Amino acid sequence: MFKKIIMPGLLGWIVLALWTFIVNGVFGFRSRIDMMRIPDERRVYEVLRESIVKPGRYVCNPALSASGTFPNEDPVFSVLYSGMGHGSAGMESLLHMVIGLCAMMAACWMLSVASPRILSSYPRKVLFFAAIGLLFALHADLASSGIGGYPLTHAIVLAAHTVIVWTLIGLVVAGCIKPDRAVKGEG
Repeated sequence: MFKKIIMPGLLGWIVLALWTFIVNGVFGFRSRIDMMRIPDERRVYEVLRESIVKPGRYVCNPALSASGTFPNEDPVFSVLYSGMGHGSAGMESLLHMVIGLCAMMAACWMLSVASPRILSSYPRKVLFFAAIGLLFALHADLASSGIGGYPLTHAIVLAAHTVIVWTLIGLVVAGCIKPDRAVKGEG
């Protein structure tokens, strides 16, 4: 179990942590998407602070037209309020690290029980992780676009980021997980 799940999971988690630090911490990838600045931030902040007191995701629609429908071209805004402030950043980071470690352990376990055909080929093991990234990209990143969500271009960039990071993780982890000796020749 240590060689098939724990050690590769820890290595995958290290790749994820380094990638996240470099791409987000050094280059500001997520902050450019998730933390765009509002020109009149102070005024908007005060309106939001007075209007939204309960955590949740809110939608701000345009006024209804005379016919009782929403105007097709007027913007729809979404506001996301977690109920937390900057003081929670440390605990949030720790939680994200634990979630990332759990995801790596689960992915390594899934690969460790894959068919001997997959386990006997380094490219197939990398592709296994890339496929996990593709599933996350399709289900989470691309699905987060639309009314009240990300613009499609941002969702596509986030999806590409997800596939890239899971492929990089696969490049490292694939070398650690070997097939059982009894089935090594199959494939």
